[in-house]
Amino acid sequence: MTHQYIARDSGQIRDEELFCDRAIGYLYSRVRERAPFLFNAVVSGRASSLLGFMNYDLPLGARISGANSLIRRLGIDLSECVEDASYYTTARRIFERRIRYDEVRPMSDDPLDVVSPADSRMFAGSLSQGSVLFIKDKFFSFAEFLGRPNWVWSFTGGDFAIFRLTPDKYHYNHAPVSGVVRDFYEIEGAFHSCNPAAVISEVTPFSRNRRAVTVIDTDVPGGSGCGLVAMVEVAALMIGQIVQAYAGSGYEPCERMRPGLFLRKGQPKSLYRPGSSLDVLIFEPGRVEFSPDLVANQFRGDAGSRFSSWLGRPWVETDVRVRESIGRILGPNA
Repeated sequence: MTHQYIARDSGQIRDEELFCDRAIGYLYSRVRERAPFLFNAVVSGRASSLLGFMNYDLPLGARISGANSLIRRLGIDLSECVEDASYYTTARRIFERRIRYDEVRPMSDDPLDVVSPADSRMFAGSLSQGSVLFIKDKFFSFAEFLGRPNWVWSFTGGDFAIFRLTPDKYHYNHAPVSGVVRDFYEIEGAFHSCNPAAVISEVTPFSRNRRAVTVIDTDVPGGSGCGLVAMVEVAALMIGQIVQAYAGSGYEPCERMRPGLFLRKGQPKSLYRPGSSLDVLIFEPGRVEFSPDLVANQFRGDAGSRFSSWLGRPWVETDVRVRESIGRILGPNA
């Protein structure tokens, strides 16, 4: 089945080339059903690291010709990158590329904007039953996903957005808001694929994957003023690490994630090494309003999203770029 999304700049429907789609479908159907031990081994941390090394660290065939072939297939624009084209001799270097983000991913200076943390396919949701975006326990089990009960209470009834990074995307994550880190912790788990076929096959798949949770307090001097925001980085198949590498400018020097660290909106926060993965932002109730075009795209019935067939109603992703606005901040009493 074709999986489609909306190109935000044009509003056009696009077909997504799902990498290893047939293999993922086979793994999450026949292998999982007939050989659960093998399936669990494949989505383990050790297997994910090995698959990542085989796919990303071995030198590309014929060096430059191999790199150029991969770059063309993925549609990567090397003119955006910090390093010269000759640097990209392995798939890992290509996937972990750095870009001149101030120039090629410009950010609005409106302090009320919440920005996308990644080049990704995005959709929004709500934990409130009164919202048109309400969806219960499909992509993640809320309490299990956050892992710590004290934060579950803070975000109950709030809103969320999911950002799915495909293999061709730039794999740095950027801070979506400005504020002080109140908590940071990692939760161990498996490395399930983020391919829509795998997501549909698994029950609350994102709650099962390894993830890093950063809780940001934006109601501080210099902050964005939208309450607490949880940014959850979710590892996936062939992701060896989620590297926390916040930088106040450029990419270096970078700082480890820790309580008390001030994050400035739009700056690099972390890196997936490498592959496909996703980010989830969770907001307190009534503190953010998602952009009308993104919400409208989500309910388009003319796009063939696999999520729509799974949920029984239109649920379509929009392609967004890191640092572009995905919503507006509301006051605490909105």
